[in-house]
Amino acid sequence: MLGPWFLSPTLAVGANSALGYVGRRWRRERTHQRPQFARAYGDRMQVDSLPLVGPPTPLLPMSRLGSALGIGTDRLWVKRDDLTLVGGGGNKARKLALLCADALDVGATVLVTGGAVQSNHVRVTGAAAAMAGLRAVGVVGGRRGAPEGNVVLDALFGIELIDAADRYGAVDLAAAIEAECERLRSAGERPYHIPLGGSSPLGASGYVAAAEEIRAALGDCTVYVADGTGGTHAGLVAGFGDHRRVRGVDVGAVPDVAGVVAALAGDVASVVDRPVPIGVPWVDGGQVGAGYGRSTRAAEEAMTLAARTEGLVLDPVYTSKAFAAMVHDVRDQALPDGPVVFLHTGGLPGLFVERHMRTMAGG
Repeated sequence: MLGPWFLSPTLAVGANSALGYVGRRWRRERTHQRPQFARAYGDRMQVDSLPLVGPPTPLLPMSRLGSALGIGTDRLWVKRDDLTLVGGGGNKARKLALLCADALDVGATVLVTGGAVQSNHVRVTGAAAAMAGLRAVGVVGGRRGAPEGNVVLDALFGIELIDAADRYGAVDLAAAIEAECERLRSAGERPYHIPLGGSSPLGASGYVAAAEEIRAALGDCTVYVADGTGGTHAGLVAGFGDHRRVRGVDVGAVPDVAGVVAALAGDVASVVDRPVPIGVPWVDGGQVGAGYGRSTRAAEEAMTLAARTEGLVLDPVYTSKAFAAMVHDVRDQALPDGPVVFLHTGGLPGLFVERHMRTMAGG
């Protein structure tokens, strides 16, 4: 089964379907090229992977937050995927570690992806491309204006930004990424198409390892994660094997993110040779607010609470909304039983955008 709409464009170097490139080039064990990038999933399979993540990211108790919320000091935890190694950190490193290795494997010369103007994914793709010796093109939707936030780092990493539209629209942007791949191919390049958020089955499979890290430390638990393009959520579900273990918080980036997660989690499970996860996606749609890229009062309060109890810096678009959903469930006595993990997916540069800086500084 093909993945959702934004996974459907073919890989620009040789695939005939959205999943064809995974099926043809995924091997249970690779014995050629770049052994230093090898990465294992238990005893199931071994693939090439760039070293973008580092050791297992810290999993730390949020005891002061738990105490402030009146639920004790041992219920809430944070998984610090904002501390991955490349480009300022964040969840995209786990996806790009696999995608960039695949790009090298097929002889690509340029990574092509996209997102909103302040895309964390575009920024980390540029850094990963630099580590892999590739060029990076980011097709962006929205008005850039003065350099700020992620756009400053995009320039630092040498990303070629292509303005696709004055406003962000995921469906149109996915088509624009594919059109840029066609343009580059006609110019003699070998572009590697990375979908929005890196959320292909191969990319999302990077989060199987994160689920294993969490389960090894805490056993059965529930993970709260921001849902942008759904790949991180889907990879975690494939790793846990159960949709009930992951609560996604929709930030409004794509239509029907629950449907995206349902399709993609099954595809990831197939990629890593695991059973299809049981249950149905668990997605909280109550934190979107005025739309993607727009903060909310609850998100701003969550940012302050996280900073002043645990020293955590959240971003205004993704992690603050996921954190706000978790806090809401605590206060509403709707928190799932057992340990609860907040997955910090990064996004710090997004805080340094003028409208967000004014809000957080009280201006």
